[in-house]
Amino acid sequence: MKREHAIKPTSDSPQHGSVMLQTVSAAFRDWAASDGLAWLHLLKTVTAGLLALAIAMVLDLPQPRIAMTTVFVLMQPFSGMVLAKSLYRILGTAVGTVAALVLGALFVQQPDLYMIGMTGWVSACIAAAVRYRHFRWYGFVLAGYTAALIGIPNVMMPNDLFLAALTRAAEVAVGIVSSSAVSALVMPQRSSLALQRALHIRYRNFTAFAADALNRGIERGQFERRFADLVDEIVGFEATRIFAAFEDPAMRSRSQHFGRLNGEFMDSCTRLHALHQLLKRLRAKHPATMVEAIQPYFRELAALMAPQPATSADASRMAAGLRQFQASLPRRVRETRRPLETASTESLADFDTAAELLYRFVDEWIRYSETYASLARRKLASQPRSTNRYVSRTNGFVVAFTFVRSAVVMASAGGFWIATDWPSGGFAVIGAALVCALTSTAPNAPRMAVQMALGAAFATMAGYLFTCYVYPNIDGFPLLCMMLAPVLALGAFIATRKGATGYGIGFSVFFCLLAGPDNVLTYAPDLLINNGIALTASMLLAALAFAVVLPADMPWLVGRITDDLRAQVVCACKEELPGLNQRFQSSTHDLTAQLRVLLTRRSRRRRDVLRWMLATLEVGHAVIDLRNEAARADYANALHPRWTITIVHMRDDLAALFERPDRRRLDRALLSVRSATWLAQDMLQAVHADRDKRHDLQRILSCLHFIRTALLDKDAPFNAG
Repeated sequence: MKREHAIKPTSDSPQHGSVMLQTVSAAFRDWAASDGLAWLHLLKTVTAGLLALAIAMVLDLPQPRIAMTTVFVLMQPFSGMVLAKSLYRILGTAVGTVAALVLGALFVQQPDLYMIGMTGWVSACIAAAVRYRHFRWYGFVLAGYTAALIGIPNVMMPNDLFLAALTRAAEVAVGIVSSSAVSALVMPQRSSLALQRALHIRYRNFTAFAADALNRGIERGQFERRFADLVDEIVGFEATRIFAAFEDPAMRSRSQHFGRLNGEFMDSCTRLHALHQLLKRLRAKHPATMVEAIQPYFRELAALMAPQPATSADASRMAAGLRQFQASLPRRVRETRRPLETASTESLADFDTAAELLYRFVDEWIRYSETYASLARRKLASQPRSTNRYVSRTNGFVVAFTFVRSAVVMASAGGFWIATDWPSGGFAVIGAALVCALTSTAPNAPRMAVQMALGAAFATMAGYLFTCYVYPNIDGFPLLCMMLAPVLALGAFIATRKGATGYGIGFSVFFCLLAGPDNVLTYAPDLLINNGIALTASMLLAALAFAVVLPADMPWLVGRITDDLRAQVVCACKEELPGLNQRFQSSTHDLTAQLRVLLTRRSRRRRDVLRWMLATLEVGHAVIDLRNEAARADYANALHPRWTITIVHMRDDLAALFERPDRRRLDRALLSVRSATWLAQDMLQAVHADRDKRHDLQRILSCLHFIRTALLDKDAPFNAG
């Protein structure tokens, strides 16, 4: 009997070689998508720095190291970031140059007055940078510390100020052009690609999160933490969207669609939270029969969302399936409700509200999914469904606090310089301006200032070695590049490491500033060490001021921002309806992101802020829904003459509660909501035969009931006492 033996591939067989090739190829792709991007960024940063140095030397500029320093301040992984920062850096540099000339003309050889003027200018620019964040931040920051870089070394030499301003502007421009050219032309990493990857990951993760929350529920603390991460994603997405518009005309044409997508995502997140809260309350106060009546719909929706969408086509298919679910939902809910009509009025109201919220969530998720899927098309609709504008909010006290804090650090360094006549005191003032500017939006400013100080100290030591032992023993620009490249790459590499950014920035920037080569090298190690000590001391002074004298997480300052957060409900109650939902959502998420930056450590204050944010979204969004429904049901005032005034009083009482929460205002708000509910129930009985009007009033009653349950929630922050 003939037997056939399977032939096993040997190490020399073509099949084995193909498997090995696929394994190596997959490993290379993984490396290229992770660590490979970091190494590419290092290569491009060092190349841009050396290119700027070469161009400045060829142009015979007096300080080519300033051009190289500019590259390390400016370079970012994505070309859109660099182009955005380059545009605003050019504008900021021009404004800072003019400011340095004006201050020098006003206070000729008057260091005291000049220092006061410079302190006020730099502090005002840093405060404006905090007010106008994202890429605009950089323009204001540059306007401040460019004036210090130009003016401080020439405060007692007014005849040299104009020439210094021109040459400094030229050196900075060389750095801008070099970094932009290398970033955009050498293997560009597009913000648009990062944006699309982020969209895909966000859609997939939120789908899984929603399915978990709807199916089996998520523990309260875990839900709050995951929801807080969504807030960070919303704010970060908006910044990336703006960067991407600078690098790609196609992204500029789609910017409105991306903005709409972010707005629809915010709506879906808020509605999911409302559903999660209502489910929690249903389980807490109702018998199992009521919960079991509505729970199958949540499980069915979770099952429809459970498959992980891998492509835009998957999202489109999910939206189609949800449309079928949504179309059958009203009829099925009515059939489920009929056996429950003997239950209490409160129980039926909970059931109706849950069904209404479910319908709205499905509708908003369908719109979000369809918009997400449409972005894969080459040609989008010429006009978006609605205009969505992201509105950022910054508390005025935060802006004033930033001004005072920067002024204290700058004035301390400047006063010490003038009092002691320290030759390197000007570098201390420049260092103070730099550290105040670069840490103005850092999550932990004292920590970053200390890291920058240590980076500057190591840069001083490395600069001493280069000044004494490297520069005297090399000849020619190629050899100079070979010696500088490893040091520059080390600083850029450290700057890309999470938690160590300050070390890398301090080392890279201040090595170039202290010991970068000029066209005419000056071998003065004593001056270099003195300047390094001045820079390090100024940054440690700033860290001390940030941590002890004027910490950003002071309770009164956090309280002011929290007041602004709660005030978003006031806006929801009183502002004009057109565009209100987008303004409310974006401002609430933006303020929460600011508070999360200030309160970096897990603490009770951080948890309380998050709960105020959730309560604000819950009540504010429901009030906007109520106002929209009441505007559509404009016939209601004819049914009951006190309807409009009752709704206005209810909105006023809710606004007063969130402005200054206490027990008396909470009771008054509950009474107002209850009064509006009674009127709506009376009108519902009057129009029961009219199907459309009945549905209008049922939606209004669902909004009112949800607001009431939110106010009665024992976990709500205004019930914490």
